[in-house]
Amino acid sequence: MRRLLLLSNSTAFGGGYLDHAIDAVRAHFAGARRIAFVPFALRDQEGYAARAADRLSREGLDVVRVTADASGVAIVESADAVFVGGGNTFRLLRLMRGSGVLAVLRRRGSDGMPYMGVSAGTNVAAPTIRTTNDMPIVEPGGFDALGLVPFQINPHFIDADPESRHMGETREERLREYLEENEVPVVGLREGAWLRVEGDRVRLQGANGARLFRKGRLPADWPLGGEADLGLTEIP
Repeated sequence: MRRLLLLSNSTAFGGGYLDHAIDAVRAHFAGARRIAFVPFALRDQEGYAARAADRLSREGLDVVRVTADASGVAIVESADAVFVGGGNTFRLLRLMRGSGVLAVLRRRGSDGMPYMGVSAGTNVAAPTIRTTNDMPIVEPGGFDALGLVPFQINPHFIDADPESRHMGETREERLREYLEENEVPVVGLREGAWLRVEGDRVRLQGANGARLFRKGRLPADWPLGGEADLGLTEIP
């Protein structure tokens, strides 16, 4: 039974790190004491892990930094839960794959270990990272990710500003381009929102909602509180 908490962002405007979602985070990690934190998406991994540890220690949680080596794999194997932080998705996936953390996390996440992702950490919960917003600053050795959910996610989804004079593609246009070449649905997760997955069910929570993109259908808003099967077939 998969247990996933997939946040669009770690910090909401005007608030502190994880503050906007801390009730959901606390509930998600209930019963867990030792949280493995994967900081691979940022260059300063030590500083990033310290930030996560400081915030979650206030919730009574012990955070252990995962390193990109055999010791890090052992930490993921023995932890009660895992938190994969945000940053650059390509760098995150490259280090997860090269260290062996990717395969272990895929197995443990599928087996029910609580998994929390933020931004890039949410991206890698999908089958691939093809719908990330990030620049490919490194070659990750392929786009295949954890596949803990059967749909793609686009964190930080932003609706087009009708008053903007910007002539480049909107986020919606880019995701519709993805569906010209791929069949897998995409959840455009606005900032402040998150997905909670329990077994084969997924619920949209937080604030601001999401937009759902499916091949051959017009994009549609997914209302907050809406629940569906993981295939997203129940959403109108």
